[in-house]
Amino acid sequence: MNKPSFKQATLHQLQVFEAIARHQSFTKAAEELFLTQPTVSQQMKQLTKAIGMPLFEQIGKKLYLTEAGKAVLNVSQDISERFSLLEMTLADLKGLKQGNLKIAAITTAKYFVPRILGPFRHQYPGINISLQIGNSQQMLERLSNNLDDLYFMGQPPEHLDITVRPFLENPLVVIAPRHHPLAQEKNISLERLAQEPLIMRESGSGTRKSVEKFFTENHFKMKVEMEISSNEAIKQAVVGGLGLAILSNHSLTLEWENGPLVVLDVEGFPIQKHWYVLYPSAKQVSIVAQTFLEYLLTEGRELAQQLPII
Repeated sequence: MNKPSFKQATLHQLQVFEAIARHQSFTKAAEELFLTQPTVSQQMKQLTKAIGMPLFEQIGKKLYLTEAGKAVLNVSQDISERFSLLEMTLADLKGLKQGNLKIAAITTAKYFVPRILGPFRHQYPGINISLQIGNSQQMLERLSNNLDDLYFMGQPPEHLDITVRPFLENPLVVIAPRHHPLAQEKNISLERLAQEPLIMRESGSGTRKSVEKFFTENHFKMKVEMEISSNEAIKQAVVGGLGLAILSNHSLTLEWENGPLVVLDVEGFPIQKHWYVLYPSAKQVSIVAQTFLEYLLTEGRELAQQLPII
């Protein structure tokens, strides 16, 4: 009788397994791969037999990976990534730039990242681009799980082994309604600002951390009136007279010159921060990602610097 051996597993079985693990569903995996559910089940029976250990356990209606399943998933994802790299390498050798580019960006970066992707997409039409937008916690989870090629963040995590490249200045400014009493004043003191109600991003966001650090270093306490997790909602709240706000100047790129918001002249502002593009240090950066990174740090940076702000 033959002993179980991972070498008996096929690439197709690993592909099916990865889809099941990702969806936590045999049915959804079958739909994605255009297979029947009996075929998917049969492929998993054969893979389980080759491994010699259960890969899933079902509790109620939910599927969970066993420890063996988690180990097989890591290998499956690694094989899939290597095949993608091979496909891109072969395309590059043929003088083509083809493949997939997965980008993830912190919420505020949505104001400039899509606008620099356009020219890149026109320059390399054979590259398929995926852009995920999320908050700081979601970006950290994606980064930890190596789900994307490159990440845009305003505050790189210190506890992860990552390669970080400064990309663009990210000034944080104080905004107010155009008819606010402070709108016409110059060199407003930080003490005066501390008396105003502030509408802030949620605790843990990159902007919130930077502003809290700034106030602490200057021995003032913020008067937080409201927390909102959306920059757009914050701007509307400011327009509505609920308070002032401190946001990235890039979140104002779509505002009009005589619109309802103004940037206040406050002591110590703008707070000078940076946008960074980063990726895990151990990651083998694909040819497509390298191509985009080169574009980003030259043409893309120049384009982003030209975006209008109020």
